[in-house]
Amino acid sequence: MIEVSTPGKLFIAGEYAVVEPGHPAIIVAVDQFVTVTVESAENVGSIQSAQYSSLPVRWTRRNNELVLDIRENPFHYVLAAIRLTEKYAQEQHHELSFYHLKVTSELDNSNGRKYGLGSSGAVTVATVKALSLFYGLGLTEEEIFKLSALAHLEVQGNGSCGDIAASCYGGWIAFSTFDHQWVNDQAQKQTLTELLQATWPKLMIQPLTVPKKLRLLIGWTGSPASTSDLVDQVNQSKEVQETAYQQFLDDSKACVETMIAGFNSDNISLIQTQIRKNRQLLQQLTSITGVTIETPALKKLCNFAQTCSGAAKSSGAGGGDCGIVIFKQKSGILPLMSSWEKEGITPLPLHVYFYGKQEKNEPKR
Repeated sequence: MIEVSTPGKLFIAGEYAVVEPGHPAIIVAVDQFVTVTVESAENVGSIQSAQYSSLPVRWTRRNNELVLDIRENPFHYVLAAIRLTEKYAQEQHHELSFYHLKVTSELDNSNGRKYGLGSSGAVTVATVKALSLFYGLGLTEEEIFKLSALAHLEVQGNGSCGDIAASCYGGWIAFSTFDHQWVNDQAQKQTLTELLQATWPKLMIQPLTVPKKLRLLIGWTGSPASTSDLVDQVNQSKEVQETAYQQFLDDSKACVETMIAGFNSDNISLIQTQIRKNRQLLQQLTSITGVTIETPALKKLCNFAQTCSGAAKSSGAGGGDCGIVIFKQKSGILPLMSSWEKEGITPLPLHVYFYGKQEKNEPKR
């Protein structure tokens, strides 16, 4: 039996802008995992997951027609990952066979509510990795990323694939997405093997060196958000305020590039300054688009952090889920956790996950 575990992720900075090619974000992998097992079978295979079998499928209406939204159902990501990995295996002249594939996830709480840790990305990567081992494909990290990104976009249609990168590489990374239109065009002209070997324009995945005294704290507001739905809303709104949106992109790029410089120069104060700047930029994006990114609960989470000398902002698409805080010492962490708990905000005992080792940044309670 083959077993593969891949970590979830949290965005630290650069959200929304990162969906545009060449606009960087900073992302971390965290030590909660999706595990995929693959066991050889005869004549018939199966896909099983206790966590996902009872998930509701969301739907909406377009032109008075009911339309299912499959993007929140991880089974569709598993199926897309299987289809593409097996297509690649056939191109490498491997004979396809049957197997039982089982998914288990730590990226939701016991009630199945999502923390916003990128479960769809992690399950996609875990499936590709497991089948790479099953078929003996010998895929590199970059090839696993590219296959997983293709599968993810096949289902979701939007997004940066930054969660895919975090699950593939682990640790802290600087990431900017590829030219999606170029990849889609090439996918019609090239074999999958050729596409995986090609250089994807604008793609950047750069591991970051983390200042030793930097501390990361994560709080969960208890309100799950739909990333794909929020990104859709921003995409629909940005065309109305095109000039203001372009300014947001330029400012976000400058902010995150300065933050990356803070990592490279071991400057936690600079990182904190840019975290606060990024929070302001996301508030400006709300003014531009009318999409609520920083909910009242996330605002409380961030404001409490400010009083404890932390630099805080929403993580990912916002609209609920998690907020992150960067400290340069431990002294403010426990008082902040106590303040959060009184307001119904849950400090998550998560640590940054590196393949082969684990970095413990803050105390568990």
